Amino acid sequence: MLSVASQLGLWLVVSTLFAQWVVASTVKAKQPGAVPGKVDDSLGPESFVFRAHRTFMNSQEIFPLFFGSVIVAYFTQVNAQFLAVCIWVFALSRIAYTAWYYMVATEKNPSFRSLIFAIGLFASLVLLVGSLFFVG
Repeated sequence: MLSVASQLGLWLVVSTLFAQWVVASTVKAKQPGAVPGKVDDSLGPESFVFRAHRTFMNSQEIFPLFFGSVIVAYFTQVNAQFLAVCIWVFALSRIAYTAWYYMVATEKNPSFRSLIFAIGLFASLVLLVGSLFFVG
């Protein structure tokens, strides 16, 4: 069974993804001539619609890696505290990533946003590799 800390962290991760979906869907739907499932190709980072959409799409790209790492860690019975720390680092990095991407329009790459993304990716990797060593 997952610790309460891990459960709350996972709740926060899923809630973040849900909030990103709500924001991306809402701002896109308010655009003139909005077509479900399609974002205007002419939009760039200066558009909040673009940034909200990219934030949600990026989460869809990284969340399966994270959840796969959590599942492996759970079934290998990784140390509960180690699991909780990795989950919380990932959760907080995704919130920071979202907030930064929503606020800062840039085409610069890598940017501070890239560093925040890397922290979440690193937490997933540490969890996956740690599943081999930090068993309960």
